[in-house]
Amino acid sequence: MTTPPALLIAGIGTRDERHAAAFQAFVRELAARHPDLPVAGGLTGPGSHPLSDAVTRLVGEGVTRFAVVPMTLIPAAPPRDGIAAALAQQAERHADASFASARPLGPHRTLLSLLERRLDEALGNRPRLPSDRAETTVLLVGDGSPLPEANAEVHRAARLLWEGRGFAGVEAAFASLAAPDVASGLDRCAMLGARRVVVLPYFLFEGDALERVRQQAEGWGLAHPEVEVVSADVIGPARELADLVMDRYEEVADTSERAGFSDEAHAFAHPDAHADVR
Repeated sequence: MTTPPALLIAGIGTRDERHAAAFQAFVRELAARHPDLPVAGGLTGPGSHPLSDAVTRLVGEGVTRFAVVPMTLIPAAPPRDGIAAALAQQAERHADASFASARPLGPHRTLLSLLERRLDEALGNRPRLPSDRAETTVLLVGDGSPLPEANAEVHRAARLLWEGRGFAGVEAAFASLAAPDVASGLDRCAMLGARRVVVLPYFLFEGDALERVRQQAEGWGLAHPEVEVVSADVIGPARELADLVMDRYEEVADTSERAGFSDEAHAFAHPDAHADVR
């Protein structure tokens, strides 16, 4: 029987230690849930918990095949900072290792359901009438990117979240690097007639960006008391998120096995590959 590839969970590097710690806690929890599978995770670029350390550790344990799951919500990333570039570096450093990369996580239907749960939690998790949602507008806030195609993915997620869920509308905004910012997004919601807005972060884990979004939303709400502004939580390390990561792992592992993993050596998903909503 062929030994399955190791699971390598790859995230974008950050100097936000809270975010990095939450990422690592998620990796440890996933490893504990799958003790028979080699699991490691790391971040690209600057900061702690580098991806290179995770790869080196597993190679030292005899791993030669890696199925990589990007812990990203959008498929587009700056080429120099992206996961594909980091994996290419590891492929050069470890000539006997092979890497096959899954698609990014978003905007999968599982994530949309988790976002919907965070909305309900923000609204009090109490029995509500359909009219309550009809009177609620959602502002989905992404990280923001210098790449227009990355920002377009947040707008795509906003549209998918709106479809069939009964909210008055779902608008998009960004924490940094792109327009509209949180305040401008709330301005648009108010202009469209919103009287209750839930600010919903499109982030996997908590960190400094979440605090900035909440502060901006709170400041805007104080200046506009005629609109109720409610802040929701991040997606977070929910069981469904862990299951989605394993689905992505099995998807790429099965595909690579059928193709012959040795022939897939150093193969990576294109950083602009489109994610699905299945």
